[in-house]
Amino acid sequence: MSQALHKVTIVGMGAIGGVFAAWLGTRLPAGQVQLSALARGQTLVALQYHGLVWADEDGTERQVLLHATSDAATLGPQDLVIVSVKGPAMQAVAQQIKPLIGAQTVVLVAMNGVPWWFFDGLGGECNGLALQAVDPDGLTAQALPTAHVLGCVVHASAVAPQPGQVARIKNNQLIVGEPGGGVSPRVQALAALLEQAGFAVKQSERIQQDIWFKLWGNMTMNPVSALTGAPCDQILDDPLVRAYCSAVMLEAQDIGQRIGCGIAQQPDDRHAVTRKLGSFKTSMLQDVEAGRPIELDALVAVVREIGQHLGLATPNIDALLGLTRLMARTRGLYPAA
Repeated sequence: MSQALHKVTIVGMGAIGGVFAAWLGTRLPAGQVQLSALARGQTLVALQYHGLVWADEDGTERQVLLHATSDAATLGPQDLVIVSVKGPAMQAVAQQIKPLIGAQTVVLVAMNGVPWWFFDGLGGECNGLALQAVDPDGLTAQALPTAHVLGCVVHASAVAPQPGQVARIKNNQLIVGEPGGGVSPRVQALAALLEQAGFAVKQSERIQQDIWFKLWGNMTMNPVSALTGAPCDQILDDPLVRAYCSAVMLEAQDIGQRIGCGIAQQPDDRHAVTRKLGSFKTSMLQDVEAGRPIELDALVAVVREIGQHLGLATPNIDALLGLTRLMARTRGLYPAA
């Protein structure tokens, strides 16, 4: 695939998509990239009216003028498409962005949880496994073949206080890699572009390992906070809840070991890191409070599915999925049975 990354479109202009747009749009030499955004609703209106407004670390507001549209066909094939949407939207988004995908297009998937392409190239006893939890009927895989995909783990945070705005950007770490492993020329080219824009980029030779490690913490803190309404410090300071989170993580650790994504740490090691972050609301709790659909499938349901495929019992993961799913269904935040 070509390594020239000039035409760049960001799909999903929320907090993280906004960070990509903010930095690519202001920290590169003029004309190096032709930056576009695929958006809808109030976000589209805001971007078309005044561009993306983002606040730097010192509070200084900056503006990114980019081409925003709701119709991918008007943009045509791109060199780089950065997809940063919530899991429940992915199947519909995959259909919408097909006009952006040319023969050489690189699609950077910067999303939480286990993606649809996870077992394409991983090897082992799940190699090629199609994950129904995140891609029912394989519609995403059909629209976005894995040959175009690069995986991405985001270790950064931000808020989108209003449509078309990004603020409180913290951290800048990205991990990128090929689904099939190794470091390729297109990974190197992408890493160089993102580093030039201000990101600290690690090129992973096994991106699934990095995805699974981040999931290991997210898959408990997110749903437990959504269930309880509690920030992460309160979750971890309750010995019974903390022990339950550890039990879920041990089951996921066993699954990871089987699929070649072993984790050397113990749950308490990860809890200690999370606890140092202080009191914060997870993204899933924020979604519940805002009445938005929750990303339960990519964080929990898919892990249960993999465990079932391997014949591993996951009673604690099962309970977490069942309780969170029922809570969300009663609020209209998860599809009915």
